[in-house]
Amino acid sequence: MTATAPSPRARATRWKAAFWLLGLAVAGHFLWVTAQRYAQVTPEAYGMFWDRRTWLWLHVAGGSLAMLAGASQFVAALRRRWPAVHRWLGRTYLLGILLGSTAVVGLLVTTQGWLALKLAFAATGLAWLITSLRGYRTIRRGEVDAHRRWMLRSYLVTLSPAVFRLLLLVPPLMQLASPLVMVPSLLVVSWALPLLGYETGRRLPRLRAAPVRARMA
Repeated sequence: MTATAPSPRARATRWKAAFWLLGLAVAGHFLWVTAQRYAQVTPEAYGMFWDRRTWLWLHVAGGSLAMLAGASQFVAALRRRWPAVHRWLGRTYLLGILLGSTAVVGLLVTTQGWLALKLAFAATGLAWLITSLRGYRTIRRGEVDAHRRWMLRSYLVTLSPAVFRLLLLVPPLMQLASPLVMVPSLLVVSWALPLLGYETGRRLPRLRAAPVRARMA
């Protein structure tokens, strides 16, 4: 008796569920570690951010709000049964991004860090704003499918601080080069690599189908 292969839709549903659970785990780890670290309001705990802790609090608060509200946006049952709740959580998500992005500007203006780190922070904040703004504009135009794609990209960037902190815990990565190089590089990789993976996965079925269509033509 042979097992029936899952349909493409079932496989897609499983991948989406796996992504959602992984994203939730990454966000949960980040929120837990951040809460523990910054619960101690001391210069030792805050390090280079001690004199700018207000901006840091605003950034962490906005990012945490976006992580939590954004995770709920991928629950299909919520979108179908309570569309009003879905919309208000979406607005909450955008509010978190606005707060977090404002804090990024404040941190950039006041930081004494090296240029590469400033550029990495600026690129991350810009990617966050662009993907989120495109997601907002597409839903305002009624382009639901495009809205979902852009909001997924936005949430991948939202998770980048959590991914970045996990990458810093991998010793071989930090040994590849000086921290002056690796820290800003890993910050950019934390969102650029997930976006590349998403775009590759989205286009791969079409690339595989192209030779088949060419043979049939």
